[in-house]
Amino acid sequence: MNAALRALADGTRREILSMVWNHERPAGEIAAHFSLTRPAVSQHLTVLLQSGLVCVRQDGTRRLYQANLEEVERLRSELKAFWDGPLLRLKAAAERAQKRKKGKQ
Repeated sequence: MNAALRALADGTRREILSMVWNHERPAGEIAAHFSLTRPAVSQHLTVLLQSGLVCVRQDGTRRLYQANLEEVERLRSELKAFWDGPLLRLKAAAERAQKRKKGKQ
């Protein structure tokens, strides 16, 4: 999970992930979208690959990238489990504070 969160901390990588969310895209097409050098885009793709958020497959001389939706879903589930309890407690505390405030008026 840490590698995925670090990968998503960068706006360029989040944009790349959204580009490959629904279908594969070749590395050249991804790189053409940015004003970065190809090696810089390649480094971003490497980070996404190492985090498991994207997959790559070879098609002749092209490397095609696509979001790894299973890994994204696993990350989402982990974050949901992490946040559900604390958010519910925060909501309950806010509701109690709101009731106390209304009671004093």
